[in-house]
Amino acid sequence: MDVLLSILALLFIIIGIIGCIVPILPGVALAYVGYLCCYFCSFSQISTTAVWVYLALTIAVSVLDYILPAYMTKLSGGSKAGQRGATAGLIAGMLLGSIVGAIIGPFVGAVVGELINDGKDTSRAIKVGIGSFFSFLVGTGLKVILSFVMLLSVFGDILPVIRDWFVNLF
Repeated sequence: MDVLLSILALLFIIIGIIGCIVPILPGVALAYVGYLCCYFCSFSQISTTAVWVYLALTIAVSVLDYILPAYMTKLSGGSKAGQRGATAGLIAGMLLGSIVGAIIGPFVGAVVGELINDGKDTSRAIKVGIGSFFSFLVGTGLKVILSFVMLLSVFGDILPVIRDWFVNLF
């Protein structure tokens, strides 16, 4: 059973890392499922506290990824229309199921929202769109980093040599 759980752990985490970039897959959540698979191995050195901490981080990063486009739109000087546009663009891009749609959706939505709000200020609308695009990069980066940390932890737990090296390193 440990071999199956170890293989599943690595598969879920690798698919999770891919899912951090591909919008149709819940990347960091899949990586967490892989982390749990490793936790349930009989040889696991993963603590229950670590499981709860990674769960909290997974939820926080996932929620932040949905909130960030509207927040960054506001931070870059956008109006409520730009925030709503960024959120609508994010949802529309994700529904399209393509990477391009999820990347460009918040940008286009924020720009369109700002142009509807104030059609005369194109440069501000583009600035707001760039802020929304930056939020995509930050959200994706956080998900990828968390997933890679879980991957390293699982590798450290599955492979005793790596575990010993990791323990001695830190």
